[in-house]
Amino acid sequence: MVSTQREREDKYEVGLEFVLPDLEDVLPAEGRIEQGMVNLNSVYYDTDDRDLLRQKITFRRRTGDADVGWQLKVPADKARTEIRMPRGESDEVPDELATMIAGVALGKPVHPVATLKTVRRTQRLLDRDDRLLAEVADDRVRGAVAGDRAVLSEWREVEVELGDAGDEKLLGKIGKRLTRRGAQLSPYPSKLSRVLTAAHLAVDGWDTTRTTVEAVLVDYLDSQVQAIVAGDVWLRRGLDPVHPTRVGIRRFRSTLRVFRRLFEPAARAELDAELSWYAGLLGEVRDRQVQRARFADALAALPSELVLGPVSARIENDLLAEQLRRTKEVMEALDGDRYRALLATLARWRTTPPLTAAAGDDPRVIEKSVRKAERKALTRVAAAAAGDDDAALHRARKAAKRARYAAELAAPSLGKKTAQKKAARFKKMQRVLGEHQDSVVAAETLRTLGARAGTTPGENGFTFGLLYGLELQNARQAREDAAGLAAGE
Repeated sequence: MVSTQREREDKYEVGLEFVLPDLEDVLPAEGRIEQGMVNLNSVYYDTDDRDLLRQKITFRRRTGDADVGWQLKVPADKARTEIRMPRGESDEVPDELATMIAGVALGKPVHPVATLKTVRRTQRLLDRDDRLLAEVADDRVRGAVAGDRAVLSEWREVEVELGDAGDEKLLGKIGKRLTRRGAQLSPYPSKLSRVLTAAHLAVDGWDTTRTTVEAVLVDYLDSQVQAIVAGDVWLRRGLDPVHPTRVGIRRFRSTLRVFRRLFEPAARAELDAELSWYAGLLGEVRDRQVQRARFADALAALPSELVLGPVSARIENDLLAEQLRRTKEVMEALDGDRYRALLATLARWRTTPPLTAAAGDDPRVIEKSVRKAERKALTRVAAAAAGDDDAALHRARKAAKRARYAAELAAPSLGKKTAQKKAARFKKMQRVLGEHQDSVVAAETLRTLGARAGTTPGENGFTFGLLYGLELQNARQAREDAAGLAAGE
């Protein structure tokens, strides 16, 4: 049986003689600290090329006193989701987990790459109702790399993981007490990356010294790759990560376009084209999802006497059939060479994107690109809202998205409040223009469905025509709203 849990933790480097601070003062009233100790043995798996580690995914089989079994950790959205399975009778990778990692492993076999033995002393911070606020784990680790390189290493680190009843402020309070004693945030994303670094086998890019501009770009792109890679794993689990995956792709492509001068042209154009291809596949699925929900809401809002014939069944059956067909196409693409090449490229870009000399150490280069994206968005929105070209409004929406995402990326340079204000302005434009585009697409779908219903015995095209008219009305209103936004109203 597979189970999951979401993790949010900070990892600190400490010396072997480090003394943990007293944490009683961070507890709420009537809270308490529960102490314990366990021995953990972990065998880590990866490909020969360490493809999982390149995507910041860790996969291990754990034995010892507690927390045993297979564990797959997938980072996304400033946290990690841990997928667990019981160890079972065999040491072979369970088929279900092998399927989940097939994409990030690029179709290659995985095998043990390192073994870690950890003596863990824990402090569990509990509230008055014995709910877990946080767990502070003081780990003494001995690691050995598998294969010909018999490299041993030993270190100590402290992990602070939020519990279900904890919050980010608590993480900060504990972190301050640790750093006052000399602890430092670890540059390693996992214990595996540390032991492989000692053996000179870690992937490139974990602790590269970067300029300010490079750091801003890499951090933002890395977050988008996390969303795309997590989407790969969730799709293979049979879940539905289509929307967040597409958002990650949009943000990545927006960065390639707004900051195009900062990336090597040929590499940028090639990756943009491949991301566009994959986004297109996902978009066909997402469009049906959105339309099914949209039409269900529209039908529910109509008086029953205006719903003539099996309208709901026609919409659901036709759109669901198309959605399932498009989903099958996505799943087939996931095991293809083109998609695997895309994942391999993203793994390189998340740590060492091909930057040009223009990406120096002057933050103004980012701010200049943000201003240019803003001007383009405002110009396009104003021009499109004044006309009657639906395609122009759709292009204006894309420009507004790019301006919004550029502001988000530039937060370290612009300042958080300024970036949020800029992003909020263009997010509003994006929402209004998105409503227009959704209405245009919905109207065309309704016209097609209505034509089918009108020529099928027992069905009636009246309600489809009514919904079609409502969508056209929605589109006109969205256009007027967009004109108001462009005018600064």
